[in-house]
Amino acid sequence: MVDYNDPVSQVRLIIGDTNADDPDFDNDQIKGFLTIARDSVLRAAADALDAIATDEALISKKLRTQDRQSDGPSVADALRKHAAALRARAKEEEDAEDDEPFFMAFNLDGPGSHEGEEMRL
Repeated sequence: MVDYNDPVSQVRLIIGDTNADDPDFDNDQIKGFLTIARDSVLRAAADALDAIATDEALISKKLRTQDRQSDGPSVADALRKHAAALRARAKEEEDAEDDEPFFMAFNLDGPGSHEGEEMRL
């Protein structure tokens, strides 16, 4: 059973690398993407998709035979668009976190002693 609370498994799920018998990336590579992305699962997945897109563009060409057709550049473009969408989503989440207050204020008017008041027995 796969633990999808694990960041490595989450990256695999997002990029569609779910075949345990023949993964596209090994765990160390996924951990490398996470390190580069400062542990952002969405950014790590975007980087992994960019790596797949680069590989697709370099290896696959646009080919057409009588009954088969392959368009590596189009596949690479689609992967890059997906990566860009993931980065935009990561930025939205990061911006939402930035909107949260970074400190909390407490009500000091409640029962108890006031500043400068000494404790007397």
